[in-house]
Amino acid sequence: MKKKIKLTLSEQAFERAAARGEFRPASQEEFDRIAEAIARRKKDAVLNIRVNSEDLEIIKQKARKMGIPYQTFVSELIHQYAV
Repeated sequence: MKKKIKLTLSEQAFERAAARGEFRPASQEEFDRIAEAIARRKKDAVLNIRVNSEDLEIIKQKARKMGIPYQTFVSELIHQYAV
């Protein structure tokens, strides 16, 4: 029996684009650049903070609308602010 996988909205969009043939192979240089960018985004530290419960609920709601876990959303917000 196959297990059904639920895709996020962004994953569904990628799947539709792939089915339409919208992707092309990456050159080795482009592939290496992407691999380096992914490596720089590696999560290797833990952060524990106290936040206002209402703020956290709003963050969770926004993450749900985006189809991602709220901790991933918070991590992305921190990363965007840090660069």
